[in-house]
Amino acid sequence: MAETNVAESLRADQKMDAIMGILLRTGVALAAGIVLIGGIVFLTRHRVPVMDYRVFSGEPVEYRTISGIFHEAAELQGRGMIQLGLLVLIATPVARVLFSLLAFLYQKDWKYTVFTAMVLGLLLYSLFSGSGG
Repeated sequence: MAETNVAESLRADQKMDAIMGILLRTGVALAAGIVLIGGIVFLTRHRVPVMDYRVFSGEPVEYRTISGIFHEAAELQGRGMIQLGLLVLIATPVARVLFSLLAFLYQKDWKYTVFTAMVLGLLLYSLFSGSGG
């Protein structure tokens, strides 16, 4: 009886690991594809140097918010697409932690559910705390 539970638990863990691997590979590949397309669009539209590297200037306002990035990417602006790819890349490990939380909840593994919820909370706090300057 105990051997059956161990085997089922092992299969569930292997299935969870396989799904997480697919999630991470897909997220990274999707982000790379979006950045590549954005880079191509950017380089085809800006053949001359855009920046004066002697003077620092921050990101334009439209690239400082998630909605602005989505708007620029929807208009097929190269920089907006690059920024969107970077957002997808940042969201990939967050999605992995969220998936882990849901999997631990489904398995009723309360200890790992609490730890994973704490990790997710810290990730989200660090992303959205607004302490950038």
